[in-house]
Amino acid sequence: MSNNSVESNEMDLIDHTHDPARRSWVQSANGHSEFPIQNLPFGVFKQGGRQRGGVAIGDQILDLDAALELGAFSGDVVDIARTASLDRLNKFMAMGKEASTSLRSALSELLSEHNPNAGKLTQALIPQSDASMQLPCDIGDFTDFLTSLPHTDRLGRLKGLAEPVPAAFKSLPVAYHGRSSTIRVNGTPVVRPTGQWRRADGKLVCAPVESLDYEVELGALIGRGNELAVPIPVGQAQQHIFGYCLVNDWSAKGIQWFEQILGPFLGKSFMTSVSPWVVTSQALVPFRSPARVRTDDDPTLFPYLVSEADLASGRLAVELSANLRTAAMREQGAPGRRVNVSDLQCMYWTFAQMLSHHTSNGCSLRAGDLLASGTLSGETPDSMACLSERTAGGTKPLDLGNGEVRGWLLDGDEVVIEGHAHKAGFVSIGFGSCGGVVKPALYKD
Repeated sequence: MSNNSVESNEMDLIDHTHDPARRSWVQSANGHSEFPIQNLPFGVFKQGGRQRGGVAIGDQILDLDAALELGAFSGDVVDIARTASLDRLNKFMAMGKEASTSLRSALSELLSEHNPNAGKLTQALIPQSDASMQLPCDIGDFTDFLTSLPHTDRLGRLKGLAEPVPAAFKSLPVAYHGRSSTIRVNGTPVVRPTGQWRRADGKLVCAPVESLDYEVELGALIGRGNELAVPIPVGQAQQHIFGYCLVNDWSAKGIQWFEQILGPFLGKSFMTSVSPWVVTSQALVPFRSPARVRTDDDPTLFPYLVSEADLASGRLAVELSANLRTAAMREQGAPGRRVNVSDLQCMYWTFAQMLSHHTSNGCSLRAGDLLASGTLSGETPDSMACLSERTAGGTKPLDLGNGEVRGWLLDGDEVVIEGHAHKAGFVSIGFGSCGGVVKPALYKD
């Protein structure tokens, strides 16, 4: 299988939309920690009884449908903006990277402080606080990978495996097929699942799981897909990634560890949270960084997983964090405890390699499919991106600093994941929030 020597370099281009001096007439965008004019992520919101596409700018949403009514776009961008204004982004995503890049460029001009028609466009702004965010697209398939070597090694040792890091981990991006029907947007409550699991004394029970956990991840959403039996070369994979969102792959560890023979099933399929705003690949161009340097101990990769462009800029300079806020903290008005800070430098595999491997057998991907990174844990305790690692499987509870401890999540706990891209010389951009509050189980046996 060839890696195809023709590689796309579009993702390496930095243009006027990334200019750190660029400012918007939307004043809240200037200096905004998440959505400055250098970001312009796409999402779907509901307001006034209608669901439609929009763009985050500061603490506002540019309603694309309203902007079209005002004649804000011209030329070929009109049809692109009209497609992006629909109640799901799938058709827009399927138009490909050229379309999303063109619309992003046009939006950057429209929202620039130098736009002479800015006054009229204020009619197309809606405060984010007045809108209800929805899933950005129909997610037909969800694949969750395993890319952090520290995470894999720790959990392997915790389970007492003779080979904590399976041999396959370093030869190919390992993954499981998740359940897309239970993917929900930020803010959706997480109901504690009931299932079969072993208690500490070894007795098998069917009861609400105790070992409920969060997992801090980043997800890539597919734009233009591929035909059945036609693999995507790793050097062209970035052309098929529309953008990125935050992912919390909630886990019922007791259920997962008992049932996992073929792979995760009920221990994972009860709920996955995603952030509502999709940060485009183009917005993240300045934050690209080299892929992990393979050592002499690493196995030689087959050509379909190797690309010079991916080696040079296959990872992203994105920092992720998780905040745990208990019910008691909310009652006291306390902000919660930051329980994790990690970044994508822990990734053994790049998203391009994940996508290329996913299609290497001819599997077809479609617009809106979600590929998640797996738990992004680093080497240090503070960078452990789940309680399973942080508390050694619940045996060493984490002190939250207010008299409370946690081995696993309790009912009423709220976990919120955030992510920011940072790089010297560029304006930092964010992904919004990906969170949920744990609710009691509906079924007791």
